[in-house]
Amino acid sequence: MVSKTYDSGEDPWLEISPIYGLTLFIAGGIYFLFKRYQRIKYRAVPFTVKVPAAASSKWTSVVIENPSLESHLMNSSLMPTARVPLLMQGIHHPGSKKADDDTPLYITCFDPSTGYHLDTISADSEYDIAEKISLARRAWAKSRWGESTFNERKRVMRSLLRWVVKNRETCARVACRDTGKTMLDAALGEILTTCAKLEYLIDHGEAALKPESRKSAPLMFYKSSKVYYEPLGVVAAIVSWNYPFHNLISPIIAALFAGNACVVKCSEQVLWSSTWFMGAIRECLAACDLPADLVQLICCYPSEADALTMSPHIKHITFIGSETVGRKILQAASIHLTPVTLELGGKDPCVILPETDLPKWIDVWLRGSFQNCGQNCIGIERFIVHSSQHDQLVKLLTEKTKKLRFGPALAEGSNDGGYVAPVDCGSMISRHRFGDLERVIQEAEEEGATVFLGGHPWKHPYVEEGMYFEGTVVANVSPSMEIAQHELFAPVITVMPYNTVEDAIAIANGTPITVDRWPWLIQTSIPAPLQYPIRSVVKSWDFLSGMIQLFWGESIGERTSGVFQIIKASR
Repeated sequence: MVSKTYDSGEDPWLEISPIYGLTLFIAGGIYFLFKRYQRIKYRAVPFTVKVPAAASSKWTSVVIENPSLESHLMNSSLMPTARVPLLMQGIHHPGSKKADDDTPLYITCFDPSTGYHLDTISADSEYDIAEKISLARRAWAKSRWGESTFNERKRVMRSLLRWVVKNRETCARVACRDTGKTMLDAALGEILTTCAKLEYLIDHGEAALKPESRKSAPLMFYKSSKVYYEPLGVVAAIVSWNYPFHNLISPIIAALFAGNACVVKCSEQVLWSSTWFMGAIRECLAACDLPADLVQLICCYPSEADALTMSPHIKHITFIGSETVGRKILQAASIHLTPVTLELGGKDPCVILPETDLPKWIDVWLRGSFQNCGQNCIGIERFIVHSSQHDQLVKLLTEKTKKLRFGPALAEGSNDGGYVAPVDCGSMISRHRFGDLERVIQEAEEEGATVFLGGHPWKHPYVEEGMYFEGTVVANVSPSMEIAQHELFAPVITVMPYNTVEDAIAIANGTPITVDRWPWLIQTSIPAPLQYPIRSVVKSWDFLSGMIQLFWGESIGERTSGVFQIIKASR
């Protein structure tokens, strides 16, 4: 064997054949070409969805007197004129809400901030629900979606994200029209949250679903253990009305990314907007050469809901809503031992420690209380403050709350056609809880609490059928009062004094369910354009719209434009 030695002045790399360099160059070129091919193949697919006329601020309609889900039974002119397809027709079942045996079930859709009639849509029967589950099962099996690659799933997420960013105003307006919320509330609770979740799935969803290794016991040292995540098939979600876009799309994108089909039951209160949002998701699937039937929308009265929760073909149920309904879903799902994930309401506390700088945080607390007019499952419902600062906090909260303007968000805000009205808070979703809210507040007052502001429904001077409740501040509340124990889901602030930190902790943990906490060391602030009362509603929307464009814009130019939009709106 002969080996070559080199003098100290010689460089052995000079002896390497050029073939090695050429091979590395070709391999690198192939790799980059493959990556470029992957980016092109799985990039976002553009698609369009027709904008509903009711999303315009100029749109008007028939004003329903004392509107409800069954207004069509009182006013026959609200019934749809077009023939309803067989699949969409409700079929009478014992206990269902029906005028007679030959009339299908309907749901009246209306704008709670104005009383405008939006549409009257057929409610699903038990037969319809079973058929939609079957459609999802067939689409899932035929498309072999459960065997799809993560790149294919990311393509759907990228397409949806691109569409949401480009159509953020339309999505916000549709949500506002069906719930009565403001554009600012929609931007924060519907658009920003949805974009963030889509981005998370694109960036981290694959890693979250990859097989995970587990350590073996010493006796099994020669074996390896792994956890694999496999698609279930058809899963279901039953979602609440307070964020119709975010609550609808969140379980759908999670299900699709995990390789499942998804059947969503929306609330009857937001059937109109949910139908449009679901149409957009189905259009996205079609644009990606996938069957639109992978996702299905169900809306029915409670008497038919068991057809979904007790179906043997549903492999998992996600529920967002109240504790009472959550218990019923658990009971129904137990028939087939269907796994259930519950996201329930709560009585969220904001614990304020002694000597806290109250004026510094007041804007954060107000946003936490009045976001979405208090109809927010992680909103602040209890301010637990040291007794030495109780009166100061009540004064700050009352002064700020007095300045809040309630009204319809999609009324004309300017002569040049601006769609954002100068309001801070929108309407409630309906009037059916107004009586109970008044009772709880009145009983608290009788038991020793002080109502410093509000406590009653508010009649808008120009919108007779708008469903508004006054911004309310109730102080000196004790833990034993009903107002301190049960979620109000309304623009109502309760202030509870304590003497020691141990007392504060006990009060905070003294309710059955607590969804979130607002610790005193929170170090975020509310930007000036978003502080109550809103100085310029147009600028507040522009500020958040710029943020969306900055973080999720498709190009450098779009993101740069978002920066300038934020700066302009902040002046």
